[in-house]
Amino acid sequence: MSPDLEKLRKKVKHDLDKERYQHTLGVMYTAASLAMCHNADLHKAMVAGLLHDCAKCYPNSEKMKLCKQYGLRLTKAEKDNPSLVHAKLGAAIAADKYGIRDQDILNAISSHTTGRPGMSLLEKIIYIADFIEPNREELPSMPDLRYLAFHDINQCLYRMLGNSLIYLNSKAAMIDPMTEQTYQYYKGNNPKE
Repeated sequence: MSPDLEKLRKKVKHDLDKERYQHTLGVMYTAASLAMCHNADLHKAMVAGLLHDCAKCYPNSEKMKLCKQYGLRLTKAEKDNPSLVHAKLGAAIAADKYGIRDQDILNAISSHTTGRPGMSLLEKIIYIADFIEPNREELPSMPDLRYLAFHDINQCLYRMLGNSLIYLNSKAAMIDPMTEQTYQYYKGNNPKE
């Protein structure tokens, strides 16, 4: 049985701050557009988009407590930077609190910040929608990425991963190893390279 989108929307609105909720709606509608363009399941894309940040507004101490409660394995990068756990934790909360049982939706929520090698179409859609939704800050590469998202989703994903690594390296920010692994996977599977 498919989750009722309106019930989920009301529940998630209660759990997010105003700015995060606006971003969430942007991701949901962008994911819906990408799903229609790439012949993916529209309802799944909307559910995953709506719930992708359901753990984002928890304080870091609460995130770590919930990760332990759910038995989630955390990487060193996640332990050192609890803000990174919201995707993995979000999938657990989506299953427990929101009743999501579809593994593709849960994977899309779990991988929306770092990606992962061998992503499903839905995972790619949520990863990309999170980055390009209309409320996001306009970056110099945004018009090209938005175009690619609708014309060559794999090339878009590859470019986003590369841009993320360049940005994180320039800021000397912590990089989750999964982001690097995902980039290397798609670099090896990118015919345009």
